[in-house]
Amino acid sequence: MKKLTREEKFMRKAIAVAKRGLKQGEVPIGAVIVYENEVVARGYNRRAKLQLASAHAEMMAIDKACKKFHSWRLPEGCELYVTLEPCPMCMGASLNARVSKLYFGAYEQKGRSLTNELASANLLNHKTEVVGGVLEKECSRLLTDFFSGMRKRAKEEKEKESEREN
Repeated sequence: MKKLTREEKFMRKAIAVAKRGLKQGEVPIGAVIVYENEVVARGYNRRAKLQLASAHAEMMAIDKACKKFHSWRLPEGCELYVTLEPCPMCMGASLNARVSKLYFGAYEQKGRSLTNELASANLLNHKTEVVGGVLEKECSRLLTDFFSGMRKRAKEEKEKESEREN
């Protein structure tokens, strides 16, 4: 078995957090914040449970890390690992919190993330380095399986409803 890279090791931790959300019926997206080679905060998607548009995995992890460090500005060297390419809101929060490096697994397939554009837009005096595709297949499969299952359940429900009407 091949030895995991540092990035793969921490992405696996984000995947584990995503699976926690999956068990609660959430879209399986997970995030961890790493500082000095230690996970200091975790977050998973909680939009359905909390009914909050901002309850994304990254936002949950960033908020926890800010509380841990008692500052909206994270210490230099903090890294964010997330299983899906961040949306503009989450990328903005990452920049605002001063995340030094952001690693993501699966690419946002609909191209709405603007991750690299926001990271290089020179909007702030802070730069966040972005690396995509870490354990991409594994992260993508988690999401694909979730949405396939959701579509299958919806189809079955529709068929049951149709049978009841006949």
